[in-house]
Amino acid sequence: MLSRRRFLSSVKQSAVGISLLPVLPSAVFAQAGKSEESADDDYYAKLGVAHIINAAGTYTYLTAAIMPPQVQRAVAEAAKHPVRLKDLQVASGEYLAKKLKCEGALVSAGAASALTLGTAACMALANNVEGTIRVPQGADAMKNEVIVQKGHRYEYDQALLNCGIQFREVVTESDYRNAFSSKTVMTHFFNAAESGEIDRETWLKIAHEHNVPCMNDAAADMPPIENLWKYTGMGFDLVCFSGGKGIRGPQNAGLLLGKKKLIDLAYSNNSPISDAVGRGMKVAKEQIVGMVAAVDWLLEQSNEAMQDEYKRRVDVIIQQVKDIPTMKASTFMPEVANHVPHLLLEYNPATVGVTVQQAMEMLRKGTPSIELNPATGTSERTSIPSNADTIVVGVWMLQPGEDAIVGSRLRQVLTARNA
Repeated sequence: MLSRRRFLSSVKQSAVGISLLPVLPSAVFAQAGKSEESADDDYYAKLGVAHIINAAGTYTYLTAAIMPPQVQRAVAEAAKHPVRLKDLQVASGEYLAKKLKCEGALVSAGAASALTLGTAACMALANNVEGTIRVPQGADAMKNEVIVQKGHRYEYDQALLNCGIQFREVVTESDYRNAFSSKTVMTHFFNAAESGEIDRETWLKIAHEHNVPCMNDAAADMPPIENLWKYTGMGFDLVCFSGGKGIRGPQNAGLLLGKKKLIDLAYSNNSPISDAVGRGMKVAKEQIVGMVAAVDWLLEQSNEAMQDEYKRRVDVIIQQVKDIPTMKASTFMPEVANHVPHLLLEYNPATVGVTVQQAMEMLRKGTPSIELNPATGTSERTSIPSNADTIVVGVWMLQPGEDAIVGSRLRQVLTARNA
């Protein structure tokens, strides 16, 4: 099996023309330098955990994004000194709120934690509790209903259910207006939902007509950068973002943004308060600082420069596979979540001699191991127009030079029968 270094050497000649394509300044996408690292620091090697090339996207099971060098440095520096956690939580929240044009902000333990803490805050507000609420054990005796569109129910419902809430599903606008009761604590909107009759503006307007706060799960909805203040600017009382996806912060960090009174209540139900629903959602000092540093890094970037780089990576891969028989290459950019170019490679397996599933498995088992987007070979993920004969390559989590490796390996796999 080839080592990554030897593999890079072997594809150098085939990639030489590709390498002449323009690239962004290294400050945007470069990896951290290794001048201070030693073999003893590589615990992946010690533990026998293989590095992979992430040609899938910002998926939790693939450890999401790589933090930019300046974020990595901020995390390392934060690890050197103890501080009072409450001071850091408050200061980071105030700093982020100013940067992201909202009243309040909290660094959470990922977007799922933000959903739980946001729900707890809305329950506290509705039940006139100034601090920590006793949930889920005491929820049945409280106001605890959350209104949601039937088409917005999803696997992350559990983050809200952790607080002991009861969902009230609605379909039509009339259903929605009639769903409010004396037990309603909030309404919930899933920003990337592919179904549901009621749009954001209408959903928000009706909630506020009933003086009920509205939370928006926008976990994967960056880029574009301005989404970080778009939804609070629309009037959503709480908005949740993942920190380890497009923002490029620590994987176990997220953001809860919104109205200050609700953010303050979220803090009252967060770690390190021992009997709070968020006690197990601890965010370490390093991750809080890393999240702040990631936002600072992100605000130095531009949507246009990032998208141009992603398109360049797509072109690098296309150049390697475009002459494979029956190959049709195209790009697709989801409207909302993961709003970046995805490369779609559709071909006839009978002609090529390799099925999409076989190609995906060969890439995974090779060295370096390459993970493709999970929409590869299936039409189940309807946000990406894939099918059984389509390879889907997510390019935005690729590190420098990996686009050439992915292209070369795809060519090897798809031409293996004729080699």
